[in-house]
Amino acid sequence: MKTIGLLGGMSWESSMQYYKEINEYTNNILGSQNNAKSVMVTVNFDDIEKLQHQNKWSEACDILIKACKNLQNANADFIVICTNTMHKLLPDIKPHIDIPFLHIADATANEINKQNIKRVLLLGTKFTMSEDFYKDVLIQQNIEVVVPNESDMDTIHSIS
Repeated sequence: MKTIGLLGGMSWESSMQYYKEINEYTNNILGSQNNAKSVMVTVNFDDIEKLQHQNKWSEACDILIKACKNLQNANADFIVICTNTMHKLLPDIKPHIDIPFLHIADATANEINKQNIKRVLLLGTKFTMSEDFYKDVLIQQNIEVVVPNESDMDTIHSIS
């Protein structure tokens, strides 16, 4: 069994959900007392959120690179980022890390295609809805992506 490196803390609720779902899935497949082998490194979301809204993505990236190096040093076999938005920085993080990443949009596209869905509504942070880092992965898999208008994006983004 491979060890999953979970990059969490963006937010802790999201990280908890990833951990829960991964372990429930593993237990459903393997039964008995089985759970996934994993290691988690969390960052302080308050720090990340402030940098996002100050458009200081490079500084946020530095924090994530350090966290990913910690996962790599803890012998994770691959990394999962426990949030959508920070996948925006994946192209900048990857050159610093020697283990693979599982991109959430790839997994999402696979499931959408498995269900033969051709058109989806993308909801998330304003960064996820308005930028291409997530949408493009879906579009490359022949999935039409619809996003809310600017005003609705602002409303959705403000929901905690």
